[in-house]
Amino acid sequence: MADRFRELLKTRDYIIFDGAMGTMLQAAGMKMGETPEVLNITRPELLVSIAEQYYNAGSDVVYANTFGANRYKLEECGKSVEELVTAGIVNAKKARDTVKPDGLVALDVGPIGQLLEPTGVLSFEEAYDMYAEIVKAGAAAGADLVVFETMTDLLDVKAAVLAAKENSDLPIVATMTFEQNMRTFTGCSISAMALTLTGLGVDALGVNCSLGPKELEPVIEELVKWTNLPIVVKPNAGLPDPETNLYNVTAAQFADFMKDLRKYGIKIFGGCCGTNPEFIKELSEMLKREGNPAAPHKYIPGAVCSATSTVVVDEPRIIGERINPTGKKLFKEALLRHDMDYILGQALEQISGGADILDVNVGLPGIDEREMMIDTIKSLQAVVDVPLQIDSTIPEVLEAALRVYNGKPLVNSVNGEEESLNNVLPLVKKYGAGVIGLALDKDGIPKKAEDRVAIAKKIMDRAVAMGIPKEDIYIDCLTLTASAEQEGVMETLNALHTVKNELGLKTVLGVSNISFGLPNRVLVNHIFLTMALTNGLDLAIINPNIPEMTGAVRAYKLLANIDKNSVDYIKNYGAMPNVSKIDPVKKEKKDGNYTGDDLFYAVEKGLKNEGAEITEALLKKMDSMEIVNQVLIPALDKIGAEFEKGTLFLPQLIMSAGVAQAAFEVIRKHMVMSDNAPVSKGKIVIATVKGDVHDIGKNIVKVLLENYGYDVIDLGKDVEYQAVVDAIRDNDVKLCGLSALMTTTLVSMKETIALIRENNLDCKVMVGGAVLTPEYAKEIDADFYAKDAKESVDIAKRVLG
Repeated sequence: MADRFRELLKTRDYIIFDGAMGTMLQAAGMKMGETPEVLNITRPELLVSIAEQYYNAGSDVVYANTFGANRYKLEECGKSVEELVTAGIVNAKKARDTVKPDGLVALDVGPIGQLLEPTGVLSFEEAYDMYAEIVKAGAAAGADLVVFETMTDLLDVKAAVLAAKENSDLPIVATMTFEQNMRTFTGCSISAMALTLTGLGVDALGVNCSLGPKELEPVIEELVKWTNLPIVVKPNAGLPDPETNLYNVTAAQFADFMKDLRKYGIKIFGGCCGTNPEFIKELSEMLKREGNPAAPHKYIPGAVCSATSTVVVDEPRIIGERINPTGKKLFKEALLRHDMDYILGQALEQISGGADILDVNVGLPGIDEREMMIDTIKSLQAVVDVPLQIDSTIPEVLEAALRVYNGKPLVNSVNGEEESLNNVLPLVKKYGAGVIGLALDKDGIPKKAEDRVAIAKKIMDRAVAMGIPKEDIYIDCLTLTASAEQEGVMETLNALHTVKNELGLKTVLGVSNISFGLPNRVLVNHIFLTMALTNGLDLAIINPNIPEMTGAVRAYKLLANIDKNSVDYIKNYGAMPNVSKIDPVKKEKKDGNYTGDDLFYAVEKGLKNEGAEITEALLKKMDSMEIVNQVLIPALDKIGAEFEKGTLFLPQLIMSAGVAQAAFEVIRKHMVMSDNAPVSKGKIVIATVKGDVHDIGKNIVKVLLENYGYDVIDLGKDVEYQAVVDAIRDNDVKLCGLSALMTTTLVSMKETIALIRENNLDCKVMVGGAVLTPEYAKEIDADFYAKDAKESVDIAKRVLG
């Protein structure tokens, strides 16, 4: 009944999803550490009963008990994905057929449980394959739709959505989990989630878990600004009390809070952790009584994004042109060597200079452009957060890059030739990207402005007919070389003006072409850029490391009353001397003549290979511990402080930690070879407690602690109480870290600490996890509460030095 769900989205004022599955299973006596999905086979009558209760309470859609039914999480349970998914769907359908024949069954899919590259070890295609396996099983078993929920990594969701679209015709709902800082655990922003998932073509999107309905209101208020798709809201029953495992919002209060949220145009209502059929009944009765206003259609501006940063093209923006081998000998050599640190350096320089977006072109004879583009996209997105423009003439390269790109990119480019339109526009539509259209066709670049405008209109009409929003189309009227075709300069500007004002499209130009073959190129480029801006240029492809060029854009925005109160202009130039040229920040290869500042920069920017190379060089003139204490530790401290302030996010934190780890490894090898073995700052035991299989947070803590010089004894996940005690005693450990993500496993944390105390071990205990509070940590006799990985390092410093 796939069409049934889509029909409901069109015809119903609201749709009601179900409440929590885990809450119901726990209430029914599910044992700690038991795999919930196995109950689909061992206790099918329980799952049928839960689904019946939700249908009776008013749910139009009930989730099958398949949240964790992926290959990774099921590897030790002895059951296959197909077995458990099929059984889960069958149980829900049996309840539906008995209680509510017009109800729908959703294949419920949660995150795999591993972070994707480059933050983690799981590749995009591995994640895709796991999701495809689940979707195929669910579709074959008769699911009516698929829901990807409780997601925190945007690239993970993208893999899931593509797996569903390419392996089924099921409607797709995707919801992510946001914290009170308006970000997911990995730093994904609300705008990036909405822009990316809308572009990928899901049927509905929204938020679930983490927070209660009251706390989620700011998230919802922001979300509705970025999409016209139906919005899903499934909050928790408030916030949990770690001691009682109970949530602080009643069913009646939940319905009242949800009543207030209707003003945002929510289409789909439901509940997550702590909710049950009583909550859904109250919610259903409220909606029947109060109704639900229709969401107004909103204008969504043209924008591109990475997972953490969104650039709205509502004012002139700068696209950095330097990641391109054309005319660049050093860049060509770097591509042939696969020198990714050189490319990353080019990216960082351009961002420092003022680039809002980076063009990425790696086309060069003698290399595998497809593989190089994939590697470059992954590496860039691990280090920088600005959106990228994928630049290639080969459709296969474009698709490979679009597939692994985390966010919504620009595609450079399509043109008016039929082959180009037929090859490129379907990719833009499929992956939800923005696209640059070149005003040329099989006959080349027209000399007259009106002919270029005609090609632009052709591109626009074909793109819009394919379902690509007009706001996602950017036209390049093409800059001709003034030295060869001087009369063409004004034709370009006239075409640009017409495209902007008559076709209503955004515009883009590669500015530097104008001066090729002329002396004093910067002067010509600078003036032409200013002329283009006055004619409506939106995206200037320039070298942002040339101050005159970025200065022209900033000054134009000031004079055109775009930069209100001159805020951006003063920020960039207020503290500078009144000179015409400003030297850009640069980090160039120094042929081994490195300083500690260079290593600090490499750690700060996530340049792993460069970090190891610099460390090797520094060891020739600096003491090992001097490098550690004066460079590596201060660099990590700075990164940690920025993470705590929310100016830097988990992927960047992990990449910086990876650079430090590479540097530490170089230092360790050096000390061993010189018979001066590195001295550990102390041993720390860490474990995810019994019954809890969530270990992402623990693994991040391990990486940071090791980078600060501590020996970490990682006991893994679902660890028995006695195993923790034995590890502490056998290794004479003075600090132990315990992690739990589920409220149901907090009792294991309490029991583990109690056993440590019973054995009179001289060991401090720090605890952490999403469900913990400082108050509960104190109550269960923990010595420290670590709110995040960085704080675990601070605690280790206090205990072990």
